Amino acid sequence: MADGEEPPAKRQCVEQSHVEVTASQPGQNEGAVGQQNAGTLQATLHGGPLQAPFELRPPQSSICEQPAPRLPAREAERLAPGAYSQREEALIKREQDGDISFRYVLNNDDPQNLIHLVGLKNIFSKQLPNMPREYIVRLVMDRRHRSVALLKRNGTVIGGITYRAFHAQGFGEIAFCAVTSHEQVKGYGTRLMNQSKEFARSIDRLTHFLTYADNNAVGYFEKQGFTREITLERERWQGYIKDYDGGTLMECVMHPRVCFTTLPEMVRVQRLALDARIRELSNSHVVRPGLAHFAELGNSGAARSAVAIWDIPGVREAGWTAEMVQPGPRFRLVLEEEGGAAREASAEVLRAFLRQLLEYVKGLEESWPFRERVAVEDAPDYYDVIKDPISLDVMEERLASASFYITLDIFTADLRRLFENCRFYNAPDTIYYKLANKLESQVNTYLSSHVLFEEKEGGAGAAPHQR
Repeated sequence: MADGEEPPAKRQCVEQSHVEVTASQPGQNEGAVGQQNAGTLQATLHGGPLQAPFELRPPQSSICEQPAPRLPAREAERLAPGAYSQREEALIKREQDGDISFRYVLNNDDPQNLIHLVGLKNIFSKQLPNMPREYIVRLVMDRRHRSVALLKRNGTVIGGITYRAFHAQGFGEIAFCAVTSHEQVKGYGTRLMNQSKEFARSIDRLTHFLTYADNNAVGYFEKQGFTREITLERERWQGYIKDYDGGTLMECVMHPRVCFTTLPEMVRVQRLALDARIRELSNSHVVRPGLAHFAELGNSGAARSAVAIWDIPGVREAGWTAEMVQPGPRFRLVLEEEGGAAREASAEVLRAFLRQLLEYVKGLEESWPFRERVAVEDAPDYYDVIKDPISLDVMEERLASASFYITLDIFTADLRRLFENCRFYNAPDTIYYKLANKLESQVNTYLSSHVLFEEKEGGAGAAPHQR
């Protein structure tokens, strides 16, 4: 875009195409980058107004709007947009409703543009108090600089970005970026940067943004896709931008075919394409009905029994075969009521051992916080934080049912969850956190001496299940 042209208030995403500028005589770029081709004037706006007659041919718009495929409710929920896309979509909706707008402005003597530039100057001066005001005015009003202004419905400027476009070198240097203090933490900063990238890509034909960021701004620029690694050839930017002591030079690459104002839609299309490809290779999207076996037993009052793994819906379809079952370790259990004799772990012996283990744990002095369910009066938010609570009295009820703890691993899993819940809810310096660690250590010691694993063939012994 040449100086003096009216910038578009709104524009659409366009495919990368060339702006052809023809002239009757060659021109010179700022920085003396070399003699240009005769008869052609490259579009550079940093050496003042163009000095030859020219014809500007704008790029052709080529928007590809594809209707979003309709998904079932369950699939739509599974592919719901993330936090970034949700925030961007909310701001896009506000743009469509006219609550906010973004305008590409430059000092071309247009009265409305000058009003926007003065508004930007005021915001930069207020948000950047350490920056000399004369310096801010000089850069914002410089005819070689471009700005993107964020406007409210009433036309008030609430934020913006000012950058200098080096057209011949294909990059821009961001000078200022700020949003007024009472409009921050609303996602405007990200949307503003995306709009600036799109204006720079589609109007100024830039492929890179460079900027010197201070320590407070590095995090923001990293979130906007800037990196500390500079991939742009040094000869393209060195000598064109000013070095700043204490600043970190950062770069953002703008792909010519990426529309930065419609990133949520691009991400959505990519997710749908990836999901479709996964469906071709996997049945992970198939949702099968849950097991009705245990509910039916509960309704009938019958004792709980195990379910064969091949009876679980979807197991056979996933390629499982009976040959995949690996026999678990064989062990014997020491029953103190029988004089410390080690017995084969039959169902009856297992129940006796679990009763013995539970009584041992309840009898330890360190177990007092875990013997009963946590009372809401003592910890009002406990059940909001701990989604799978457990306590020794609950384990006692399950053990009494004679159908819940059908393996030793199920019982020890509940014990592990007892300790993990305590450590998750309480701080490390609390008495409860320390008691959980000590009680877990005592339980592990007990299991090591009362669960005797048989040695494997060749004399190698299997390690006990210490949790």
